This record gives sequence, structure tokens and C-alpha cells, in this order.
Amino acid sequence: MAVRIIVDILLAIGLFFLIVGTLGYIRMPDVFGRLQASTCIATLGTIAVVLAGIVYAIVDGSEVIAYVKLGLILVLIMGTNPVSNHALCKAAYKMGIKPAKELVMDDYKEDEVE
Repeated sequence: MAVRIIVDILLAIGLFFLIVGTLGYIRMPDVFGRLQASTCIATLGTIAVVLAGIVYAIVDGSEVIAYVKLGLILVLIMGTNPVSNHALCKAAYKMGIKPAKELVMDDYKEDEVE
């Protein structure tokens, strides 16, 4: 019974990040904010759902391969989503897409080689 509550809490956390990220995606004024919100959806929401799957698999008595697969999914999501978001933001910046507000600190401009 306690494990069911833990799984439900993790799924609720995942749902929370999915809803908040979707609202953020709709409300953000520029591509950079939207990319950040979509990364929140993909990373934090999915991590919570995968953790719920791991807890459920442990309690259910699944085979070890289930833990390995879920753990691999977790590691890949944590590693690839933020990196791909950074690459997309940098590509948008290099293409000349400007943020909605003036940047306080412009690290991408310092990276440009002339």
C-alpha cells in the first residue's frame, strides 16, 4: 500500500512538470524561453515517470533487465535533453533570432570567432 502511494506521488510530480512546462511553453515570448520550457517537460516530467516505473518494477518483482532498461532511459534523458536544448539555443542565436528582451549577460556572443 505504501509503495502504491510512492508511485502515485512520483506520477503526480511528473504530471505537475508536464502541465507547468506546457503552460510555460504557451506563455513564453521567444524561442529561447520555449526551448527551456520544453526541456522542463521532457526532462523533469519524464524522470519522475521513469522513477515511478522503477519503484513499481521493484515491488512487482520484475526481472533485472527491467531495472537496467529504465535506468538506461533515465541516464539518457538526463544526458541528452539539456545538451540538445543548449545546441538548439545556440543554433537559434547564431541564425540571428533575438530574444524578446535584451540579454543581461550574452555568453553566446563571446563564443563567436571573427
